[in-house]
Amino acid sequence: MADNARAKRLADLIREVVAQKLQRGIKDPRLGSHVTITDTRVTGDLREATVFYTVYGDDEERASAAAGLESAKGILRSEVGRAAGVKFTPTLTFVADALPETARTIEDLLDKARASDAKVREASSGATFAGEADPYRKPGDEEDGAAAE
Repeated sequence: MADNARAKRLADLIREVVAQKLQRGIKDPRLGSHVTITDTRVTGDLREATVFYTVYGDDEERASAAAGLESAKGILRSEVGRAAGVKFTPTLTFVADALPETARTIEDLLDKARASDAKVREASSGATFAGEADPYRKPGDEEDGAAAE
């Protein structure tokens, strides 16, 4: 087992190498400038690397980018091996990152909360407080209440 710092350094190196190779070295039209490498994770034994990516576009472009990444997996792995200089080059697995969908869901929930807050603000704009201005009893008030009974 490798230590976590070494796995983190290797993950960062893999992310950089894959991103640079996608930007400059791969001539596949499915992997244009709309593919972004967001994160990379390496297992503790440094044998497998998971590369997370996002694609700017619709579902068809996401599917074609996934197919392009799968076809370029061997070239990308050899580049990683050349740059890393480790005994065993990790196998690469490409996973579409759920970050954009999660961010969109959070934005929708925040919009709903803002709308709900606006409704509450409108409903309470003309409202007054229940009870008196000073709801606490004072020492003189207790004597007045006992005398009235």
